[in-house]
Amino acid sequence: MTTEPDAFLGGLLRLHQPSRGAHRAGTDAVLLARLMTLRAQDRLCDVGAGTGAVGLACAGLTPGLRPTLIERDPALAELARINAALNGIDAPVIVVDVLAAAADRRAAGLQPDSFDAVLTNPPYFTAESHRASPHPGRASAHTFAEGSLETWIRACTAILRPGGRLGLVHRADALPACLEALRGRYGGLAIRPVHARADAPAIRVLITAIRGSRAAASLCPPLVLHDPHGGFTPEARALHTGAPWPPP
Repeated sequence: MTTEPDAFLGGLLRLHQPSRGAHRAGTDAVLLARLMTLRAQDRLCDVGAGTGAVGLACAGLTPGLRPTLIERDPALAELARINAALNGIDAPVIVVDVLAAAADRRAAGLQPDSFDAVLTNPPYFTAESHRASPHPGRASAHTFAEGSLETWIRACTAILRPGGRLGLVHRADALPACLEALRGRYGGLAIRPVHARADAPAIRVLITAIRGSRAAASLCPPLVLHDPHGGFTPEARALHTGAPWPPP
C-alpha cells in the first residue's frame, strides 16, 4: 500500500491505497459515492469495495451511516478495514466473492433482502472482450474472471430489499448490457451520461434503479467533467471536493 494515505474528496477521507500500477480509487469512485442521497439509518452495501473508498465516502458525507463493504480480495479487504479505522468509521468488511453461491454468501454474512441501498462498480470487461492488465490487482478489478454483468447484478439484487435502490457506474458503451441486466428486476431507472468534455461522447453512465418498481425510466442531464482548458467544471470540482451536489 502507499506509505502515506491519499486525500480523497477534498480531504474528507484519508485512504491507504495499493501501490501505483494497481487499481486505485479515482473519479469512478467519486461519481458512485455521490450518486445517491442517503440517510444515517440506511443500510448501505458497497459491493466490490476494494479499499473501501465508495462506502467510506458515503459515511463521511452522511454522518452516522454504517456501510457494509464487500470485497473478495483479502489484501484489499484488509486495506478497507485499515481505512475505516483511520477515518473513524464503523464499517463491517465481509470477504466474499459476490458471485459465489448464495449459500457461501449467506455463510459469510450476506443475507437476502437485507440492504436499503447497494452501490457497485462492476468489472468493466469480460476476459474474452479485452486484454487484461498484467497487474493482478488491476486485472481483477477490471475483468470478470467468471460470470458476467448479469450475474453480478443478480447477486446485488439478492441482497437488496424490495423497493431498495441500486446505484452503479459503468462504461457508456455498456449501457445496453446494463439495461438488459436490470430488465425485469428494476424500475424507476435514472440514467446520467458522463462526458470528459462537452463536445466529446460520453465515457461513463451513472444509473440508479429501484428493485421491483414499475416506474418509468428517465434520462438525466449530462455531467461534464472538464472544461475546454482541461480543468474541472464547477460541478465536477464540487463532486471531487465533497461540496454540496444534489444528485438528479
